[in-house]
Amino acid sequence: MKEVGIDLSREMPKLLSDDLVRTASLLITMGCGEARPFVPGLRRADWPLEDPKGKPIERVREMRADIERRVRDLIAEQGWQT
Repeated sequence: MKEVGIDLSREMPKLLSDDLVRTASLLITMGCGEARPFVPGLRRADWPLEDPKGKPIERVREMRADIERRVRDLIAEQGWQT
């Protein structure tokens, strides 16, 4: 991510907890296989992505580009452009 100007050095993965999900209006999981808490009215989507762990850097870059495209598409679909 540093290659594209995003510093994640201070970030840590977050557990998909009931409390975290209750504060969301949209939940997107990325093929993690985790059980997702049920919250009535919460919009959900699952993006089936492969785990980048152990993959060649070229493949990881392709995966990163796929996620970026999906996020940009979601922003456009929802009309969230500023």
